[in-house]
Amino acid sequence: MSEMYVGIDIGGTNIKYGILNDLGEITEKGLISTKHNKKELILDLVTIIKAYQQHYIVEGVGISAPGIIEKNGFMLTGGAIKELYGVNLQEEIQKKTKLPVKVENDANAAAIAESWIGNAVGIDNYLCVVLGTGVGGGIVINGEVYRGAHGMAGEFGYMMTHALDLSQNIEEASLNWNSAVIGGLCRQYNQALFAKNPNADPCYNANKIMELAAAQDPTAKKTMTQYYQDVAVGMINLIGAFDPAVLLIGGGISDNDLFMFQLKETIDDLETRHESIAYLKGKTIAPIKPAKLKNDAGLIGAVYQVKKSLEK
Repeated sequence: MSEMYVGIDIGGTNIKYGILNDLGEITEKGLISTKHNKKELILDLVTIIKAYQQHYIVEGVGISAPGIIEKNGFMLTGGAIKELYGVNLQEEIQKKTKLPVKVENDANAAAIAESWIGNAVGIDNYLCVVLGTGVGGGIVINGEVYRGAHGMAGEFGYMMTHALDLSQNIEEASLNWNSAVIGGLCRQYNQALFAKNPNADPCYNANKIMELAAAQDPTAKKTMTQYYQDVAVGMINLIGAFDPAVLLIGGGISDNDLFMFQLKETIDDLETRHESIAYLKGKTIAPIKPAKLKNDAGLIGAVYQVKKSLEK
């Protein structure tokens, strides 16, 4: 009988969970709403784990969560889940279930999952960039997630790639404000829309904006051109800083074939215009690929971390 693990992916709105085998295959999965009360949230997690223990011999529990998470499972922050700030979630769940538990940042979990059964199998050094509400990421060095001194490594969205306006919040120059899907693409499109028509309905659907651009809508087309360039500049900076074997793009937008095609075209164009990088193309400059595991990446990566810790 194969080893079984419980995987839990905590989001600001929903908690995804499932039971996985030692090959990373999800046997069952479910979804509940996230309770924004520490006691109730932890009770929900324990209830999920104990329910699976009724039917399976559970070896361990992997939990993926937003925020800055230290190696021992202490959550310095918790994204939109303020109740988890300052909580050692790993200790809390271990005490209540008597099982080995690993808590991992959601972008790190998504990144490490790719080395198990995704698009980074057999690759020891790579980056995974998640384009969503903001720009998150995971850094894998020598087969291990790199967390930094405080668990904050991979906050690629903080990087500033535009000219600074010192009279404003300079975060407006960051990847979060220019290359994220909601904070970047949708924000910029809506700003351009409202400048033309203050009564226009805002759009928060990236696929819809891409469809409008493909249909030659001038506002959408101009926004998309700038967005591809903003994302491309960020990715080229990361390739130069880390020298990964591959750079994986995750987040829902990476499912869109047109987006990936046009992003790669933009990156290729900019790389050929950069003298030093152009010389290195085909020698050291990493290819860009979509992440493979999509919405299940958090579950799978968190389980992989607890599986690896048990094997050691």
